[in-house]
Amino acid sequence: MKIGFLIIDMQRAFLQDQMKELNVEGACEYINYVADLLRSSGHHIIHIQDIEGKDETPAELLDIIPEINVDEKDTRITKIHSNAFWNTELEHILKNSGVDLVVVSGFAAEHCVLFTYNGALERGFKSVILQNGILSTNIDNISLTYRDRKIISYPVIESIIHI
Repeated sequence: MKIGFLIIDMQRAFLQDQMKELNVEGACEYINYVADLLRSSGHHIIHIQDIEGKDETPAELLDIIPEINVDEKDTRITKIHSNAFWNTELEHILKNSGVDLVVVSGFAAEHCVLFTYNGALERGFKSVILQNGILSTNIDNISLTYRDRKIISYPVIESIIHI
């Protein structure tokens, strides 16, 4: 099974002023661990950056936060909609890579994470949300995003790739 790991909107513009309040460090620990695990097994890591309003936003704020490890082999795509599949090459990249399972992580749980999770399902991918790997400005939205959706923990990912 080929896994595509999506790391959504982990950017300075959204997170740099709320690092402690949102427990960004905790989520990054899970995201980085899973990304490293999947990279070492030849799976696809994709960083998705929101560039909506980029003309009004200083370029450095669109950068991925330094707490997220980005490897030179990782793929980066940009988006302007909440669903990272909408008007992007994401579906094409995943299908060309033979991805069966999409693991979604990042910011914001109730917007881009959820909409991209749904977008993956709508396009026929198996889709799950990384447990402890999503963020929101409202902590209750994390629980609401997990509710009634498929989630996956890093030990399960370890088991899947070592089968």
